Order: sequence, then C-alpha cells, then structure tokens
Amino acid sequence: MNKLTIATRGSQLALWQSRHIKAVLEEQNPGLEVELNVIVTTGDKIIDKPLAAIGGKGLFLKELEEAMLRGEAQIAVHSLKDVPTVMPDGLILAAITEREDVRDALLSQKYPDIDSLPKKAVVGTSSLRRRMQIEKIRPDLIIKDLRGNVDTRIRKLKEGEFDAIILAAAGINRLELLDEVEHVYPISLYEMIPSMGQGALGIEAVNDPEVLAIVAKLEDDYSRVETTIERDFVDELNGGCHVPIGVNATVLENNDVVIKAVLGLPDGTKLLSDSKLVSREKYQTIGREFAQEFIARGARELLAEAEAMMVNK
Repeated sequence: MNKLTIATRGSQLALWQSRHIKAVLEEQNPGLEVELNVIVTTGDKIIDKPLAAIGGKGLFLKELEEAMLRGEAQIAVHSLKDVPTVMPDGLILAAITEREDVRDALLSQKYPDIDSLPKKAVVGTSSLRRRMQIEKIRPDLIIKDLRGNVDTRIRKLKEGEFDAIILAAAGINRLELLDEVEHVYPISLYEMIPSMGQGALGIEAVNDPEVLAIVAKLEDDYSRVETTIERDFVDELNGGCHVPIGVNATVLENNDVVIKAVLGLPDGTKLLSDSKLVSREKYQTIGREFAQEFIARGARELLAEAEAMMVNK
C-alpha cells in the first residue's frame, strides 16, 4: 500500500489531529503518501442546539464512517472521548495513541480558578458531564450552553458572553492556545472527572489487514489499558452521549490502575461516585465490574432520570 486517505472534519482541532497522524504515519512508513478528505458533519452544521438534544457526539462521526465504508478513506482520526463504544460493521478502533493531558480546563479572562468565580458568574460548556460536576462544586454559578469549535468558544469568552468556559486541556495544548486567554486552570481529577477516552486519539479504520498493519504502529499500550476500562464502564451502563458520566483510569508506575467515576443528574443534585485501585491485569474486565457496582446502587435509574431531564428541557 503506497497511499492512505484520512477522513476528517474541517474544524481546527480535527485538522490538527489528522495532520499530526499523517506526519507520524509518513515518518513511520517511508514511501507512504497520506492525504486528507475533509468532510462537513451534521454535528458541525447544527450549532444552535445542545449536543444532547440533537443526538450527541456520534453526529461528528457518522459521515466520516460512511465515507470509509464507501471506500473514500481508510482511516479517521477522532478525539477518543467522542467515539461511541460500539463500532459499525466493517470498521475497527485500530489504534489508541499516547494520551495528552486528560483533564478539563477552566478558561477565563478575569478569574484564575473555580473558587475565584463570583456568585452568578456565567460558565459555558456543552457537556452535561462538566455541567453536573461544576453545579455540584458551585451551585451558585449560571451554566449556559456553549457550542462551536475551539476558536468560536474562546472568541465568545473574550467578547464577554461568558465569565469562564470549560474545555478539554488536550485540545488547548494541541492547538497551542495557552496564551490566548489570561487564565487557563487545569481542573484536578478530584474536582472534575474527565470523559471516557479524554486526551487520547482513536484511529478508526476499515477492516483491511494492510491498513491495520500500518495503523498498529500508532498504538500506545497504557492508553489502550486505561481507555478500555473507561469505555467498558460507559458501555455497561448503556451510557450514550445524552447522559453525564465521568470516568478516568490511570496506570501507575507500579502497574496498578486507579479508577475514578461519577454519574448523575445534569444539575448536580443527585450524584453517584466512587474510586478504586486494581491490578493492571484486570483491565479487560474491571470496567464492566465497576459499572455493575454503580448499577447495584441505582445508576441506571439515575441515568434514565438524567436523560428524561434533557428530553423535556
């Protein structure tokens, strides 16, 4: 194989991610030509409604997947946190890259951290998971929906529409935006648990041995262990993109894995959370086992209530 096509969205972050993987693949495989096929997705077109209300993050993937299945591309590069836990027939989550910073980050022109935000400060986020956790910490804040690409969100912050916004730290780092705003506060995992897969890139590929062999070199073992636990946890809960679930697994130097999870209502009034330390050898089963512990505590009922809240909003 001497040519490979990446299906990609046209957003600044998606293009950065696809160009980054293109450069790595061409370096790893001398003689391989990698090109980008830029596709506008439904999620990119509908920017005036909350993600949960229009079908969640899967909207950013569907057209890319259809292009791959039609033979117009062989791989797609995704922020793994946006990738549903079930793959369409004919496509495989072929590689998971080394993770960037997994944390969320608070961006503000005036306030250095969450504690310094005044009462009734307006905070922007499109994520129910982030909304749930910030409402729990600071129920006195006003949370407003924030859509659009990273540039648009930062522009809205600078124009004074929001006192602060919350984004993934990984995207800010990749786009080198740390100097774009006055204050960037990485939110500790004790304050806010990230989304499954946050900070990692997921390489989705057609089920072709030649393509899979090329993509396999992008795989990071630690990321696969951590994100397998996280994605299994969400999958076991049947937690789609409509419901607020935070889960993070971190492989420690001694090969133990610490797992933190939280779920509940978007307004932060009801939450279930827990953490545990397990051996890395358990990574293929522990995500589902941990989810079952949450289910025994009423997680499914709580998530159904969360989904109903969003549908009726």
